[in-house]
Amino acid sequence: MKRIVFCICAVAITAWVLWGSSVDAVNQRFEERFVLNGKVDQAGESGTYNFDKAHSFIAFKVKHNGLIEVPGFFRDFTGAVTYDAKDVSKSSVMFTAKTASIDTGVQGRDNHLRTADFFEVEKFPEITFKSTSVEKKGKGWIVTGDLTMKGVTRSISIPFSVTGFLPGGQRSGPRMGITGSTTLNRRDFGVNWGSNIPGTSTPVVSDNVDVILQIESVQPKAAAPAPAPGD
Repeated sequence: MKRIVFCICAVAITAWVLWGSSVDAVNQRFEERFVLNGKVDQAGESGTYNFDKAHSFIAFKVKHNGLIEVPGFFRDFTGAVTYDAKDVSKSSVMFTAKTASIDTGVQGRDNHLRTADFFEVEKFPEITFKSTSVEKKGKGWIVTGDLTMKGVTRSISIPFSVTGFLPGGQRSGPRMGITGSTTLNRRDFGVNWGSNIPGTSTPVVSDNVDVILQIESVQPKAAAPAPAPGD
């Protein structure tokens, strides 16, 4: 009986050690993707990084009745960052969001937002942004560009940060992360619906809208080199 118990314990200890080693190996392989030549990859690789929609969002918040901020998202969007690792100020970004994809979590409100009172999605199906400059600002950056919404184009500036890079692996090319936010006045773009709460100066829907960008972008995976003649 003691021999059986001893064998069971030995098997359990061996399995635990092997499992721990396997986890460590997986973690090490994952961490190695972040480290090049013994240091964390801070500069990244130059190239065009396409928005990874599954790991990104374009969102907004607007105050309702002067009380709370109602969030929303544009679920259908595309975009790309053309990144210059040697001189970030030479980088650029563009994106397009489909106005019909607006989602605030309430169907009746979303249907109203799609009408002429707000985005008039049948006439203006897209919101677009195309950068015109990138400038260093303190520890972060500011991208300035042309935002077109509801047929109106205005220059806006978006403070942003590059949150990091991930070197390419077997399944994907290099990745980068970017976060940014800014505040827009919706009436600058012809979105004029709403008035003040009766007897007050408080708007039912605030004119100011906070825009939040959380973007993970990825370069296309490099094609495998063609075999040399005779291989």
